[in-house]
Amino acid sequence: MENRKSTRHPPSSILYCRFFAICSSILFSLKRSGMNAGALEEEGYGRGFKYVAGLDEVGRGPWAGPVVAAAVVLPRGISHPGIKDSKLLTARKREALAPWIKENAVAWGLGIVSVEEIDKINILQASLLAMSLAFSQLRPVPDCLLIDGPHKIPLDFLRRVQKVQDVQNDLNGFERFEQMPFQRAIKKGDQLSVSIAAASIVAKVARDQMMVEYDRLYPGYGFGQHKGYGCPVHLAALSRYGPSPIHRRSFRPVREWLARACQAAPESLFGKG
Repeated sequence: MENRKSTRHPPSSILYCRFFAICSSILFSLKRSGMNAGALEEEGYGRGFKYVAGLDEVGRGPWAGPVVAAAVVLPRGISHPGIKDSKLLTARKREALAPWIKENAVAWGLGIVSVEEIDKINILQASLLAMSLAFSQLRPVPDCLLIDGPHKIPLDFLRRVQKVQDVQNDLNGFERFEQMPFQRAIKKGDQLSVSIAAASIVAKVARDQMMVEYDRLYPGYGFGQHKGYGCPVHLAALSRYGPSPIHRRSFRPVREWLARACQAAPESLFGKG
């Protein structure tokens, strides 16, 4: 009799294993689909935050060009089946989604950090600075930030932009933002948060457009195709012409070219760099 009851009513340990398996399956499915329908944003609103923003950057790896970040606050509960990590989308899909995101967002902003600043403070700090600049563009100001990656924005960066925000808020009649926003750094956040994914799309489209313009200013490097990222075509152009004004001098391929510049003098479109 005991055996029959045990068969009909599995022990709690078995029930737990089944429950865990179901939850794992759901999470795996969400990760494969690239989005979890705003669950992270809803968690923030459930904790009492008024505005939850997603932040992401584009352009940490390229040898040339700025690093660009975007911050996006989407209306609570809004969704779009096409929004996912920008790296999983074609250029055409990104370009179609970016205007939709901007038109439907509560607020969105861009932060751009130049090559000179990247070389001065390093690419990680430049990426976080770009995020803080994107955050500074948002009105209303969010009190919760979902950030792609393992790093939060340094408080020093936020304090700097908060001073600018206070002046702009006074001029435009917005309430001052008295406290630093709550930050949550999320690894692979662009695959788990709809607002981070939206920010990744806006940032990617903006930076790609900049690199196309730079391709017109500095022809010969192929910026319009590779967007400043390393590839054989880019390396060949760098070897032939030397660095352009938008190459990152602190990045290894450019740094090595500069180190050899005293020994060799290749043809250059822009002088010795």
